[in-house]
Amino acid sequence: MANFKTRRVGRTALEVSELGLGTATFVGAHGTYVSEEQGIATVRAGLDAGIGYFDTAPHYGFGRAEHLTGDALRFSDKPFVLSTKVGRMLRPVRSDAERTVPHTWTQPFPFEIAYDYSYDGIMRSFEDSLQRLGLGKIDILLVHDIGTQTHGEEGNKAHWADLAKGGYKALNELKSQGLISAIGIGANEWPVMMDALELGDWDVFLLANRYTLLEQMPLEPFFSTCLKRGTSVIAAGPFAAGILAGTNLWGPPTGAYQKAPPDVLAKVDALQAACKRHNIPLGAAAMQFALAHPVICSVLTGPKSPDELKQNLEWWTTTIPQGFWDDLVAAKLLAPGTPLPGGKTA
Repeated sequence: MANFKTRRVGRTALEVSELGLGTATFVGAHGTYVSEEQGIATVRAGLDAGIGYFDTAPHYGFGRAEHLTGDALRFSDKPFVLSTKVGRMLRPVRSDAERTVPHTWTQPFPFEIAYDYSYDGIMRSFEDSLQRLGLGKIDILLVHDIGTQTHGEEGNKAHWADLAKGGYKALNELKSQGLISAIGIGANEWPVMMDALELGDWDVFLLANRYTLLEQMPLEPFFSTCLKRGTSVIAAGPFAAGILAGTNLWGPPTGAYQKAPPDVLAKVDALQAACKRHNIPLGAAAMQFALAHPVICSVLTGPKSPDELKQNLEWWTTTIPQGFWDDLVAAKLLAPGTPLPGGKTA
């Protein structure tokens, strides 16, 4: 079992393991297939390895990921912290012919999404998630994908109004009643999280694909503001959707996963060259990079099998020489001021 350290979530008493496990990959996307047994086995392998933080959402497979996550965690004798999300309600469909919302899940449950960031929507979503999970508690509740990337400029105005008028109140009520321990937002864009800090106080933001070896845009003003406000950040997607772990998928700031463009491929090649000079895997550098920033409380990856988890664990424990990070700085592959493992900054 790995000895995973924990970090505090914001100013709460909650602590999460520095490495977390996300479950979006369990429900299949773009033709991949993950059996129920494989998904459950992956979560349990994570528990056995010492991982203590797990993330899921109603959106993933339209309820299927929450079912698998709950089944895997329900009888665990090991402590764990669980986050799920609100903002998408699920409504039943009797057949795929009834679907009106496009999706890429390979094995969805017979539901589709309806966005709802209102007080009632968040309260109901919380209760529905408990039932899908089959668990008595959820630790962190994240508002899922509010922002212009998902809803567009005009569409997001109504959703933001719902959150401001009632949804944020619902989150705080659940927290004050002790039903959850932390509130936050989970999205692929950080400007909406800056807007959220004007709305009120938040414990943690889950930011996917935006703080990686390829991109450090959130450093200013987002991370610096979070530090001042006492808000933690979960660095999800350290592989930038896979391009830093040997696939050709890249997670852009303005759309769905896609093949990486030439400028991204060129930067990946430069990172690979530095890795070869120091005889380390790029995946290891990608995983260990984000944790150097003091605002980060956990790095969240999404292995879809015990074998992929084993690879992640090997990368997590790979020793990376300081000279590697120095090389990245010298080559101007990292933004100035980026905190580096070992205590230096770019």
